[in-house]
Amino acid sequence: MTINIIQGVTSPPPSDINIIIDVIRAFTVSFYAYENGIKEIILISDEHEALALKNHHSDYLLSGEIGGYKIDGFDFGNSPQEISTANIADKTLVQRTTNGVKVTLNSLEAEHVLVTGFVNAYETSLWVQKLVKDTYDNNAIINIIASHPNGDDDLSCAQYMKNLILNEYHDIQTLQEETATRIIHSAAAEKFLDPCNTDFSVLDLIKCLTLQKSNFIMQIIHDGNHTKIVKRLINA
Repeated sequence: MTINIIQGVTSPPPSDINIIIDVIRAFTVSFYAYENGIKEIILISDEHEALALKNHHSDYLLSGEIGGYKIDGFDFGNSPQEISTANIADKTLVQRTTNGVKVTLNSLEAEHVLVTGFVNAYETSLWVQKLVKDTYDNNAIINIIASHPNGDDDLSCAQYMKNLILNEYHDIQTLQEETATRIIHSAAAEKFLDPCNTDFSVLDLIKCLTLQKSNFIMQIIHDGNHTKIVKRLINA
């Protein structure tokens, strides 16, 4: 198989599988939204489009950021800690973020499109590994896309996933610890570690770094109206 690691693209090269990573914080938010019972997640590239969608569906919840900050009129910022404790069961979440969501919407031209943070990158990698073996006879082309254009948080997770998919590691705990260390020392993590910066909670960073055993991966579909993240059970 061929695995390409790409950072922050507008249009990735042709592939069978695209995996888009946003560790801090979009797809960590998505993961915890599903853990907390959300029904579905719609991806929207523009905040005005998201607000217009809520005008037609008042029960929809909006989550996202511009420049890392919560958008006026949105129910939530881009906070995994906040979404993990909110009353969101059986509701629809609309996400708009600067990197993860936008890159995903530009990366739909593949048979399989997945999104992940570090939190469930392990399960996602094993699912892709099995998919490649069963469906492509190990000849698939995979793009692993670090959505931040120059951040080591997403890049380190992309390299972690490549090692997992190819079985190119000696000890999984060491590999995970090394990846987590790179994430916590990335530029994107700095503001969460600054006690004077009260707009960014260290609890969010902890959520982004905490590996969770899960029974699902997050797959992208288009239902004719919207691009959505759907929860796909690993054994389904």
